[in-house]
Amino acid sequence: MHLARALSRRMEKGKAYGQITAKALAVLEALLWGFHNAKSGLCFPSYDRIAEAACCARSTVAEAIKSIEDAGILSWVNRLKRLAQESRDLFGHRVCKTRVIRTSNGYHFIDPKGGETPVSSGNSSKSDFRSRTPIQESFLHKSPPAYRVLNPGNPLEGALIRLGHALGAAV
Repeated sequence: MHLARALSRRMEKGKAYGQITAKALAVLEALLWGFHNAKSGLCFPSYDRIAEAACCARSTVAEAIKSIEDAGILSWVNRLKRLAQESRDLFGHRVCKTRVIRTSNGYHFIDPKGGETPVSSGNSSKSDFRSRTPIQESFLHKSPPAYRVLNPGNPLEGALIRLGHALGAAV
C-alpha cells in the first residue's frame, strides 16, 4: 500500500494524480484488505464484488487493475472451470462435450522487495483476451485424408464400391 500511495502522488505539473489514481487506490485497498487471504495467499473476487467494496463502477475496476498491474504491484490470472455437458450429435448419438468458462480472476500481490510468486498462481494461465472464443476451429481447414484403394474381396469395401458405382462416382 505504501508503494501504491507513493505512485499516486502527482509527478507532473498540471496533472492531479500520479501513475495510480485515487479510485485505483480504493480498488487496491478493497482487494488487499477485503478479499485477500493472508494465510493462503488467495484472492479471487469478481469485478462486481470489487466494485461494490471500492464504491465504483465495474469499468473503473478494470482500468484500476490494469494501472495497478502496470505499476508492478499486482498481477492476475484467469480462473477457468471446465464443465462436461451431455448432448446429442446430428445422428442422435449421445456425446460428451467440454465447455470452458472463466469464473473470475485470481489476483496476487507482488512484493516490492522481490520474492517468490505465490503458490496459488503457479499453475494458472493469464490472457489479455476475453474468455469466449471469437473464431472456432473448423474441420474445413484440415487437409483431406489420403485416398485409399478399396479391396473388392472385403464384404464392406465391396459394398462401398458397388454403392459408388450406383451413385455414378468415378472410380
